[in-house]
Amino acid sequence: MTVTYLKRGKSVDEKIEADAKVQETVKRILEDIRTRKDEAVWELSAKFDNWRPASFRLSAEQIATILKSLPQQVIDDIQFAQTQVANFARAQRAALQDIEVETLPGVFLGHKNIAVSSVGCYVPGGRYPMVASAHMSVLTAKVAGVKRVVACTPPINGELPAATIAAMHMGGADEIYILGGVQALAAMAYGAVGIAPVDMIVGPGNAYVAEAKRQLFGLVGIDLLAGPTEVLVIADDSADVEMCATDLLGQAEHGPTSPAVFLTTSRQLAETIEVEIARQLEVLPTADLAGAAWRDYGEVILVDTQDELVQVADEIASEHVEVLTKDPRYFLTHMTNYGALFLGPETNVAYGDKVIGTNHTLPTKKAARYTGGLWVGKFIKTVTYQRITNTDSSALIGEYGSRLCAIESFSGHKEQCDLRVRRYKKAEPAR
Repeated sequence: MTVTYLKRGKSVDEKIEADAKVQETVKRILEDIRTRKDEAVWELSAKFDNWRPASFRLSAEQIATILKSLPQQVIDDIQFAQTQVANFARAQRAALQDIEVETLPGVFLGHKNIAVSSVGCYVPGGRYPMVASAHMSVLTAKVAGVKRVVACTPPINGELPAATIAAMHMGGADEIYILGGVQALAAMAYGAVGIAPVDMIVGPGNAYVAEAKRQLFGLVGIDLLAGPTEVLVIADDSADVEMCATDLLGQAEHGPTSPAVFLTTSRQLAETIEVEIARQLEVLPTADLAGAAWRDYGEVILVDTQDELVQVADEIASEHVEVLTKDPRYFLTHMTNYGALFLGPETNVAYGDKVIGTNHTLPTKKAARYTGGLWVGKFIKTVTYQRITNTDSSALIGEYGSRLCAIESFSGHKEQCDLRVRRYKKAEPAR
C-alpha cells in the first residue's frame, strides 16, 4: 500500500505530553472537590467562569422567563431538531427487546432492559452555546426512560445561555444548573452545591471534561470519552475542493486541538486543498480556532485505491467520517471503525451535529475501534435472570455444576449444586 502524507499534524509524543498535563490538572481539581465539596466548586466556578450566583440551580420561574425571552423561531427550530432526535431514539429503543427463552424443560433464561435511575448530562459552552448537545443527552436519556436527569452547562461571558437552557428544559431535564467544566462533572458525581449524586455522566466537552469523565469512571458510569472533535473527509476525483475544505474547516472550528484529516485518491485535490483552506480562512469568522486546528492537527493523505481509502480510514478511526466519492455506500459496506458516517455530498457533519436526528456525542482518539456513540442503549442496563420450575432439570444442571465446581476446587459452589441434587433428584428404580 502506498500512503503519502502531504501534511502531518502534531506527533504522538507531543500529544502524549499535552495529555499528561491535562491529567494532572484534572486530578488536582477532582481531589479538591471530593474533599471540600461546595466550597471548592464555588471557588472554581468563580475562577474559571467568573460565576458566583445565589444558586447554581435555575428555578422554574427563571426557566419560564428565559423561554419567554427567546424568539418563537428559536423555539420552533429547537423543537424541530428535538423531534428528529426523539424519533430516531424511539426507533432505537424499540429495537431493544426483553427476552425469555426455555433452554431445557422448565429452565427459563431471560434479560430485561432497565434504564439507569439518574443521569447527569453535561452540555458544553464556553465560546459557543452548544444547544444541540442538550438534545443529544437530555432528550435521549428521557426517551430511554431515565427518571432523573440533571443538566449542567456553563455561563457564557457571565450570561445565561438562554437557547441552551430552553433546549435542556424542552428535552425534559428535571434539574438545570449553570455550572461548567470539571467542577460540574465532579459536583454531579460526588454530590455538591445542592446536586444529589447521579449514577452516570454523559456528554461531550474539551480535553479537561473528557479527562474528568475518565477519572470519575467507576464511581459513576460514563457514555464514552468524547474529547476534542475529529473529522475525516474521504474524497476521490468526483469531489470538489471547495466542499472538501468547507467540511474540514466546519469541524476544525470547534477548537485548536480538533484534528481535521483529508484522505483522497486524487492528487489534484491533495495538492490544492491547502490553497483552498487558506482562501476560506481569510473570510471564516472562526478562523482563529479553525486555522490553529488545521495548522497543528490537520493532515493530507494521498493513497492509490478505494480499498486503501478504507484501510487508512479504519486505521484513523475518526469520530466523523464524511465520504465524498462516486460510490459512498461502498464505505458503509466495508468500513468498520468510525463514530458516524456521512455518505455523499448531500449530507455533512453539521447536519449530524445539529439537527438530522442521529446523536452527535461520538468516540474520539481511536475509541471507534471498540465503541459506538451515545444512544438510548447507553442509558440502558441489560440485566439477566434465571428461573427453574422443574425439579428434574434443577437436579440435572446440579450434577453438571457439581462436577464443574470440583474442577475449580470451589467447594462452597459445589455444595450449592449438591444440595439441589440431593433434594430434587429422583431415586432410580430398583433393578
